[in-house]
Amino acid sequence: MPVSVDASRRIYAALKACDVRVISALPETWLVHLIRMAEEDPAMTLVRLAKEEEGVGISAGAHLAGVSSAMLMQNHGLLAAVNPIVSLALLYKIPLLMLISYRGHMGERDPWQTQGGLVTEPLLSALGVPTWTLRADDDVTRRIRDAQTLAHAALHPVAVLLTRDLMWEEATPS
Repeated sequence: MPVSVDASRRIYAALKACDVRVISALPETWLVHLIRMAEEDPAMTLVRLAKEEEGVGISAGAHLAGVSSAMLMQNHGLLAAVNPIVSLALLYKIPLLMLISYRGHMGERDPWQTQGGLVTEPLLSALGVPTWTLRADDDVTRRIRDAQTLAHAALHPVAVLLTRDLMWEEATPS
């Protein structure tokens, strides 16, 4: 599966333009280039997580220190992070910018991803988390900036779903 380096660069540039200086993440196929870019950038602090819920605490600490942050995770990681999103970010009004690879959605080929994909949007809606679904490169900068702006203005979690259309480069037949 060819993950788009160009889309990853645009997403990373958008995060940098928002003055994000701390990124937390677990390894994830669609996010591999973003994680590498954060790791190689001396102006960025990459916190590698053992569990997604740790990222909520990292972002809370960054916020209390006056530093902008973002969490990178797969939508199955969102499922694992519900408790701290509710009991920390929502309860204590933490602006939590979550970039979520939207696995298991339209076009998904891996059966083990589909159940998480089916519940992602309903779960975010049930939590009252505003959500952007990024499908095209031309929206990346504005949508990430708008999501971060809302997260900080509302002191509330915001999710940006990264779709297959954005994150994949389809192989061209030779």
